[in-house]
Amino acid sequence: QVQLVESGGGLVQAGGSLRLSCAVHGIFVSVNDMGWGRQAPGKQRELVATITSGGSPKYVNSVKGRFTISRDNAKNTVYLQMSNLKPEDTAVYYCNAEVEGWGVGNYWGRGTQVTVSS
Repeated sequence: QVQLVESGGGLVQAGGSLRLSCAVHGIFVSVNDMGWGRQAPGKQRELVATITSGGSPKYVNSVKGRFTISRDNAKNTVYLQMSNLKPEDTAVYYCNAEVEGWGVGNYWGRGTQVTVSS
């Protein structure tokens, strides 16, 4: 059983920063691409940042220049450093990972709330 456990959400004022962490737990062979998605009330979940096992990041335009994704392969952990936060960044943030075990599975964490006040 693979589990993704997020931490680091909270309430911050506009212009502030937060750092999210997510660790992959369980029995598996390797972790491939990892990422962060978010879902605001009444909206669909969107993947805002991804990173390959080799460390190559990608971002959606709305967070480019403000968010930085990184990972520690030894700890099977992915991070999201969020800076210059805006009220429109308010959402539940979910960790995502492609994990190889008996097969390849795509997993989501339970989410952590990020609220940016104006």
